[in-house]
Amino acid sequence: MRKFEKISYEQFKKDIKDDKNLYDEYLLPRRETFNAAGYDFFALYDYTLKPGEIKKIPTGIKVTMNSDEVLLLIDRSSMGFKYNVRMCNQVGVIDADYYNNKDNEGHIWIKIQNEGDKDYIVKKGDRMIQGIFIKYLSVDNEIEDFNDRVSNL
Repeated sequence: MRKFEKISYEQFKKDIKDDKNLYDEYLLPRRETFNAAGYDFFALYDYTLKPGEIKKIPTGIKVTMNSDEVLLLIDRSSMGFKYNVRMCNQVGVIDADYYNNKDNEGHIWIKIQNEGDKDYIVKKGDRMIQGIFIKYLSVDNEIEDFNDRVSNL
């Protein structure tokens, strides 16, 4: 099964703010059009990124997916093309076992940097980044000596 969920309110209070109204009203990622590959993530609140500034931004979102899938987080085209703003890691990789991990419940964060020469202004509800689900393959001769990410559940 593949789906986006809000983090729990307890995690929201810890990571973001003790504000039940904000928690209740923010949106899960969604595609803008039927043929869009990317699910848009929406800003939880207003923020401004000054030239040269870096910010870590919470999404309030966690995701569950099939074990042979990954969610790639990618800049929206307009961020880089129009404003010279990008994610610090260029592409975020969310593995299937990140969901409900013991450290942060699988809360997805992004870190963005303004490499432009103007303020980058984001309003609550603006589309920030996009997530694309991808199936992946593994090698046939893999040695299965894996560490486990421990789940909260």
